[in-house]
Amino acid sequence: MNTFRTIVRILLVLASLAGSATAQEEWTLVWQDEFDGVNIDRSKWDFDIGNGFWANPAEQKDWVQGWGNNELQYYTDRVENASLKDGMLLIIARSEAYTGDVAGKPQTLQYTSAKLKTRDLFSKKYGKFEARMKLPAGKGLWPAFWMLPQGTAHATGVYGGWAASGEIDILESWGSKPHEICGTLHYGGSWPDNKFTSNKYTFPAGSAIDGFHVYGIEWEPGEIRWYVDGELYATQHDWFSQSAGQAEPNPYPAPFDQPFYLMLNLAVGGNFDGNPDAATSFPGIMEVDFVRVYELTGRPYRTIEKQS
Repeated sequence: MNTFRTIVRILLVLASLAGSATAQEEWTLVWQDEFDGVNIDRSKWDFDIGNGFWANPAEQKDWVQGWGNNELQYYTDRVENASLKDGMLLIIARSEAYTGDVAGKPQTLQYTSAKLKTRDLFSKKYGKFEARMKLPAGKGLWPAFWMLPQGTAHATGVYGGWAASGEIDILESWGSKPHEICGTLHYGGSWPDNKFTSNKYTFPAGSAIDGFHVYGIEWEPGEIRWYVDGELYATQHDWFSQSAGQAEPNPYPAPFDQPFYLMLNLAVGGNFDGNPDAATSFPGIMEVDFVRVYELTGRPYRTIEKQS
């Protein structure tokens, strides 16, 4: 009997492995960064600099301080805040006084960090997007792996300003809650008529954000699926996009039917997890082992109809 049970278990494992291999064979790698070099590859990554942006960049009007979330850090492209070491990208948040340009004037902030982006260098519509990362714990530390539409201004795409053109948050974590992460979609109309839907993932006992995990999405027309270490934890297929001056929403699956680019950043403070407290340890380090993007080649993309 014990021998029979052992054989059954082996067959179940082999079947599981075969299924995983079949699923993996559906995807073909089309873009990657393994961070094996000496310096960050500037043909793949650009940087956001500063502590905000102009809502109207053409006229440099309506400055949005703290990147719209009351964040406290000044983003730089210094090696002190972003560098490669031992095959890892390190994004480092530091507690330090730093003076930089804010809305055209010098301003001193008390934290620095980095935000890397592939805008104007790489963007893609639909596919599989994943990164293997180890994230810092501590209240007020806010790591993120996310996507914005490839448009002409900050968070602006073909359907208008944020969030009418959408935002895909593959991974966000609360430094104060190291056993949870979330994946979120932002959509609807332009702010303040934006909407969002979010799903949480809770790590099993003995695991947390301070260990390496693979975070990713699979994005098809009308559906986005979120994964941690290959485990599906959320599926969304109910959203809309309303452009300014339009009586009717844009045809589904807008806004998630256009190319989006990738971003990696480590914010400090703000609305998501609050500000650091006396127990928060600096520097906070976000370690990224790889970022990989895949095209679906084993079958055609499925178009999923709106569910509501």
